Amino acid sequence: MDLKELTTFRTIIEEGTFSRAAAKLNYAQSTVTSQIQRLEKELGFQLFKRGWDAELTDSGKVYAEEVDGLIQHWNFVMDQAKSLKKEEIGTLHIGVIETVAATVLPLVLQQFREHKPNITCHFTVGNTDTLANALMDHTLDFAIAGDPHSVPSLHFEPVYYEQIAFIVSRNHPLAAKSGLHLEDLYEYPLIAGGKNCLYHIRLEREFSRFPSMPFLYTVSQISSIPSFVKTISSVGVVLSSLPLPDELVTIPLRLTDPNIPIGLLQNNQHQQYMSSARKLFMQLVKELYRR
Repeated sequence: MDLKELTTFRTIIEEGTFSRAAAKLNYAQSTVTSQIQRLEKELGFQLFKRGWDAELTDSGKVYAEEVDGLIQHWNFVMDQAKSLKKEEIGTLHIGVIETVAATVLPLVLQQFREHKPNITCHFTVGNTDTLANALMDHTLDFAIAGDPHSVPSLHFEPVYYEQIAFIVSRNHPLAAKSGLHLEDLYEYPLIAGGKNCLYHIRLEREFSRFPSMPFLYTVSQISSIPSFVKTISSVGVVLSSLPLPDELVTIPLRLTDPNIPIGLLQNNQHQQYMSSARKLFMQLVKELYRR
């Protein structure tokens, strides 16, 4: 058996018929039929009941449950072979939240390149919700993000904690005050990340004990919030690691729980067999935050 036969078998299950599988794989239908016949001969049992629809036999159903693991193992073995030959090539698809992209990511990439100069990386910047969906769609290898909670297909390993921070311009009335409370924010519009950002959800929880939320503008790109705060008499809500221009300051305001765990987010299906490049990148992330 080879990887093509396993991939064809899985595609037939996904598409429902041999003909649709052939169209998706850009094969002739006879090629698909031949691959399945070879696979059945090697296994010693029939995978599909004969007929128009690709209906699995009882043995085929049991084998189908193992196919994804076999394909992952095959890819893992091939990756290890490349490593042994010192011919590592390929691409890592990594999701990152904005603050990671702006701070530690360049340092991690610098170290990674020293060990894996022929592995390129494609970084997708987004919030945790967007990155979690990409992981479930198998378009990312892993992500550095928050914990999406209640997504059983994803595994989250916390690495460090971010904190919610409130920022204003230096000449803002709140900049000179101490002992501020959440009630003080109702006098000014807030500018925060989008509604599906983890820290936005945490912010709404903090304000849930009041009759209403303050007037709120939302910006999907957190790194652009300081520009709004410099221009508009407002209070920006960001993460504490976001670099700020000199014109802005953080105001002392206590929340019930300002901490947001950030870590490595992976699809459970991709945990068992990881390429050496992926393992290294994740390890470098953890080491950098432990310093």
